[in-house]
Amino acid sequence: MITNTLKNSSIRTGRSFDLGKMNLSQLWIAYLTYPTILLYFVLAIASYAVMVYAYTSFVPVAISIAAVVLVYPLVWYGIHRFILHGRFLYRMKWSATLWKRIHFDHHQDPHLLDVLFGSPLNTIPTIAIVTIPIGYAIGGLAGSGAAFGAGLTITCIYEFFHCIQHLNYKPRMRWIQLMKQRHVLHHFHNENGNYGITSFVADRIFHSYYPDARGCPRSATVFNLGYDLEEARRYPWVMEETGSPPRDRPDGANTTRNAA
Repeated sequence: MITNTLKNSSIRTGRSFDLGKMNLSQLWIAYLTYPTILLYFVLAIASYAVMVYAYTSFVPVAISIAAVVLVYPLVWYGIHRFILHGRFLYRMKWSATLWKRIHFDHHQDPHLLDVLFGSPLNTIPTIAIVTIPIGYAIGGLAGSGAAFGAGLTITCIYEFFHCIQHLNYKPRMRWIQLMKQRHVLHHFHNENGNYGITSFVADRIFHSYYPDARGCPRSATVFNLGYDLEEARRYPWVMEETGSPPRDRPDGANTTRNAA
């Protein structure tokens, strides 16, 4: 079954998987064999090994993990809203390719697995910068290992649910259905809200949450994030990388493929 899934041309688009054509079993296989996820697993195990090696007390380790669990959604909310949805990265030639890879491509075609996952060259340093100082300040080397491991573990969970939100699958659990609906709105109705993936607490705190299409007007830039033809003429680097003008709508995109 694993081989059949990995070589199934009906669910592949080039070298990537198309989540809009996959079921849950196929997702599990693709997810658990994906190099980036495997790298996160290895690094998380190594981080927890450091935690065990340097362990002196349960309390600082537990607090380090708890602190990461609390801080992580807020940090990634800020990154998603103000960096990935900001327009400054594509307006600078040196960072335009980075922006294209880490978010523009995902909004141009939200179903492709390879652009849904962040590049480990970007995600791992970011996770380390956010978590290791917190853990070290609380629990020294053991705390930093626990914190970094927690950050990687949360990232794996985050990425799996992100896949679910773009999968041709209706979750059975109501809370996952709602999570998916909110994220589908972010991709297909208005990108200026619902920045959360597994939690929308930060969206509620910072007034960017909307529960349905009636709560927010439809955005003309929901698929191109503001990088339209006019912007592409002024800042051509992303368009040059893609080899074509930015699309106002992904090929075959519709919310029914992601129905929750």
